[in-house]
Amino acid sequence: MHGRSSPESSIPSATFVVPVEPPADAPDLTLDRIVANLGPHALHVITAGGRLCGKVREVVVHGPGEPLPPADAGILLLTGSPSTQAAGTVHEASAAGYRAVVVKAFGDDLARLAQAADEAGIALLTTPDEMAWRHLDALISSSKEPALSDATDRFAAIGLGDLFALANAIATSVGGAITIEDPTGRVIAYSNLPHQEIDEIRRLGILGRQTPDRPTNYEEYQAVLRSESPVYFESPVPEYASRMAIAVRAGTEALGLIWVLTDRPPVVARAERVLVDAARATTLHLLRARGQRDPERARRTEALRLLLDGAVAPRSAAAQLGIKPDTPSVVLVIAPVGDDVEPILAASRIVDLVTLYCEAWHSSALCVTDSGVVYALLPTRTTDEPSPRLLKLADDLAATIQRSGHLDVLVGIGSCAAGLADVPESRAMADRVLAVLSGRSSRGEPTPRVASVEQVRTEVVLRMVANQGAAVEGQLLGPVRAIREHDQLHGTEYAESLLTYLSSFGDAVRAAEALNIHENTMRYRIRRIETMFDLSLEDGDQILATWLQLRLLRLID
Repeated sequence: MHGRSSPESSIPSATFVVPVEPPADAPDLTLDRIVANLGPHALHVITAGGRLCGKVREVVVHGPGEPLPPADAGILLLTGSPSTQAAGTVHEASAAGYRAVVVKAFGDDLARLAQAADEAGIALLTTPDEMAWRHLDALISSSKEPALSDATDRFAAIGLGDLFALANAIATSVGGAITIEDPTGRVIAYSNLPHQEIDEIRRLGILGRQTPDRPTNYEEYQAVLRSESPVYFESPVPEYASRMAIAVRAGTEALGLIWVLTDRPPVVARAERVLVDAARATTLHLLRARGQRDPERARRTEALRLLLDGAVAPRSAAAQLGIKPDTPSVVLVIAPVGDDVEPILAASRIVDLVTLYCEAWHSSALCVTDSGVVYALLPTRTTDEPSPRLLKLADDLAATIQRSGHLDVLVGIGSCAAGLADVPESRAMADRVLAVLSGRSSRGEPTPRVASVEQVRTEVVLRMVANQGAAVEGQLLGPVRAIREHDQLHGTEYAESLLTYLSSFGDAVRAAEALNIHENTMRYRIRRIETMFDLSLEDGDQILATWLQLRLLRLID
């Protein structure tokens, strides 16, 4: 139970058909109910095609190039990039009996597919790029209303959002006391079955609605959040129970954790399998509960997530965000750093504080967590480079997080977007700024905790060039490759010496000072490099290409 399973592939190798047929005496399971239950975090409607009220009977996961099986009122999960999907596939799906087609945008323009869906009279929906197809398939299959559930379904009889009833249902099935927590350890719900004992840790957690602070807490939460399967923790002392836990996720977003006491009494033989099913059901409950607490914010947050990914049209995003399409804005990315930091857990801890700061900047500001970082969209007055006021906001935010949460963060500020259509590019630039700061930090260089794209533009451009393969080992210039091999074999520092010399525009005195060596030693090294590696420092193009590859190699090594 300590093992970790491999994440399932997001592109299946075969077509899978999963029936979601409700009992004969149950109301019809309709597409609009599925969309409402899962919410926009999982399914976003691009065009309805007049099919949202239609009943659904099966889900088909379909790979590119495979024959399309017929389906009576089916949902087609169409894998692969939409740019490779011919509009004819959408027409074919409609003719084969499907009510909806689900794709991943991957940043592509879906206007052509949307037009084809309208013409074919079929709904077109998107799911986040990081959502595993099998996980979406499972979510759809789990999204049946209670009245539609099979009598053997353990958890479907629990009304969505009733987390205490769900905790009791899970505890009954798994055989041990249950707590449902958010990623920060706050107790959201717990079971209260009389025949299941609890220990002092659980008792204090229930009383304080927060897991008690223990030395092993952080490592245990890290293990659970990083694992795709249940993780078992054996108690080192008799007075405390052993535990098993599983993360509750929607795509890659960690919504919470389920903890079960495994030995008071002993859990059932198939406890791990039951816990996996319970986590799947709990996903829907936590999402519904979150949406009920602040449905407007939940809707806007998901719209922001889609906008950052370029998966929604700017006008559609504007309507959901409540701001005009031509509103100038900028994207900030806030990333927790540290050798012992679990990014997903840390991002969950700081997102509320980031939101508070950003809403003080502008009432329409919005934040969202994604893969262990926090993104913030801040409306601005102009499209000029970030103002001193914005830089101060970011620096104050980083200082407050460090002071109150004892957590270091780096903040990357993207390019200013003239309107919502440019937000994905601002996000990309913010990510590149963050990569620059993270790279400097990992190399032990002095690193500011906040930077804008204008402040590190040179290194951003160099990284963009590096990402195009300009510093791939197999494509290095002959002299650069030979110099690196010589340094590795003989322990010399010719590559660093040459890079410093070229960066100093051939000024041996300046280069020697930077390397803390004598200027005659610097000149000797350069002569040796020219002779040994057949390098001409009189050729401007060769100088440029050599410097560029040496500089990129330092950047990415």
